Amino acid sequence: MARLLVLRAAPYRHSSHLCAATLLVLSPSQHRHFASFPSSAPSPAPRIIPSPLRVPIRAVESSPGPTKEEQEPSPASGEAQEPPPAAASAFEVEELGWGTQLAVKLRMLVAPPWKRVRKGSVLNMKLRGEISDQLKTRFSSGLSLPQICENFVKAAYDPRISGIYLHIEPLRCGWGKVDEIRRHIVDFKKSGKFVVGYMPVCGEKEYYLACACGELYAPPSAYVALFGLTVQQTFLRGVLEKVGVEPEIQRIGKYTSAGDQLARKSMSNEVREMLATLLDNIYGNWLDTICSTHGKKREEIEEFINSGVYQVSRLKEQGWITDLLYDDEVMTMLKERVGQKDKKSLRMVDYSKYSRVSKRTLGLQGGGEQIAIIRASGSITRTRSPLSAPSSGIIAEQLIEKIRTVRESEKYKAVILRIDSPGGDALASDLMWREIRLLANSKPVVASMSDVAASGGYYMAMAAPIIVAEKLTLTGSIGVVTGKFCLQKLYEKIDFNKEILSKGRYAELNAADQRPLRPDEAELFEKSAQNAYALFRDKAAMSRSMSVDQMETVAQGRVWSGQDAFSRGLVDSVGGLSQALAIAKQKANIPKDTKIQLVEVSKPSPTLPEILSGIGGSLIGVDRAVKGVLQDMSSLSGVQARMDGILFENLGDMSGENQLFLLIKDIVNHFD
Repeated sequence: MARLLVLRAAPYRHSSHLCAATLLVLSPSQHRHFASFPSSAPSPAPRIIPSPLRVPIRAVESSPGPTKEEQEPSPASGEAQEPPPAAASAFEVEELGWGTQLAVKLRMLVAPPWKRVRKGSVLNMKLRGEISDQLKTRFSSGLSLPQICENFVKAAYDPRISGIYLHIEPLRCGWGKVDEIRRHIVDFKKSGKFVVGYMPVCGEKEYYLACACGELYAPPSAYVALFGLTVQQTFLRGVLEKVGVEPEIQRIGKYTSAGDQLARKSMSNEVREMLATLLDNIYGNWLDTICSTHGKKREEIEEFINSGVYQVSRLKEQGWITDLLYDDEVMTMLKERVGQKDKKSLRMVDYSKYSRVSKRTLGLQGGGEQIAIIRASGSITRTRSPLSAPSSGIIAEQLIEKIRTVRESEKYKAVILRIDSPGGDALASDLMWREIRLLANSKPVVASMSDVAASGGYYMAMAAPIIVAEKLTLTGSIGVVTGKFCLQKLYEKIDFNKEILSKGRYAELNAADQRPLRPDEAELFEKSAQNAYALFRDKAAMSRSMSVDQMETVAQGRVWSGQDAFSRGLVDSVGGLSQALAIAKQKANIPKDTKIQLVEVSKPSPTLPEILSGIGGSLIGVDRAVKGVLQDMSSLSGVQARMDGILFENLGDMSGENQLFLLIKDIVNHFD
């Protein structure tokens, strides 16, 4: 059986996972009790807890920004276009009627202990590490973007919450998720409550998020590394040659970089151009945001960064942070602010507990109209393998079942397809594309992109009539890659012999790894990949109402930022989930002031291992990276529509070389 080239892409995973083709955009940083509104309870300052009870109406209740359908068509030539429309972000506050206020107070009185929150509490959320775009069960570990954002919304009008205390530490997620969270911080401040940030480790991504807070503190010993951003790509071709492994790879599209790590010894000019453009987009957006926050010119910010910022005292001197305080000092300050007179610690409720507070308890439950949200996150495979975990990426056969259920249901007036995927199996992507197209024929469908929706992820998104992306979402990458290893020299080194009997001219195409491909086999191998690319490109052209020639100018495997993808017709609007929801309401003819129920179709159920892990620690001491490798090798086959795992994150050290690299180095050492 042929050794299929395994290209594991992880847009939001830690870099220690296997990744046969990894690009890293780095910043160099690192190195219960319930009181039911008693009159005797201490009262926070009026500016902290608004009265009467009010509900902030976020972008979902405002008019959506213009989409491509409402504008002149943009050429797909890559010429400069007008800047994308801002996401719908009108954050209004309306007072609830006395009946609703009474119902909210009664629900709070009878809430179970695990949902009770004392009046005058501060919501404490620690944002660090990976942030998933999927919902988490109460037994799951890690952070969930939907629950983080929902906590901001709930806290904005929860009369028991005085404000938010955010701990912001090194993040391992893309800029799309960071922008979504930042938007919620900005909106939350409009509720009249405080949001205070605390940042012990400061890199570009952490500061980008933290500077949205009304106040920002750091300890006097904080690690600071504001040096700029880099992009890097590693190449294993030379190492593979040493061990006698010859990769035979077909990459269709001059910008397709998946497989380059194994097939090349250096970066191609086209990939260099693509990555330089992405880096310019990200760094330029970072500079513009910081300039806007501090009211300074871009040249001033650049000069400050280019001076090499590693001392936290300089951040205070330049007004980048409010003050230098330790965590306990910040909490003491917050105790005074919320009027807590006792000697106990600051009254806080953490992310996990507050996530269990239902929107219904706070009067946030929507009306009768329902809009479904289907979440698709992770690498794409067609079927579940024996090694697949319940939350292991996008399983096409399972997602198709959900899509069909939503299509056949009359209760859903529209659908939001939320995508956070670097792609995967091309066949699986096409099968889901078909089902999404059928769904769009029965009701409005809006695709909403998170950190990444590229290759197979874009394949899914383009089936929706309207696509919304964050300005720094990684998208496009309309290209394919397939490959196998020729292990002839390696087998000779270890004195291993393999013989094959076959019938049929091309029977050994995917079976013979003890010899290189014959010329006729190589030609067929390439034609197969070319055919898969043509199907992808032509369907993209049809889906986006372009000619094939127009689509070819933006395809070729090139990855675009959401902002650039908008100007080239690959997406219709720039914004987050709120923007997508506003458009979905509009397309479903639901009045913008009408409340709706957003139904999570992909809501997970806790598995036994998750439950046991949540109660008593880890169930099995199996190395996660090894399991990831085995899962990939058992599930990936055929042509892949996937992009490299471009991770925008700060790494604690450079030991994040992927496991394949370490494995090959061990082999080299063994044979030298």
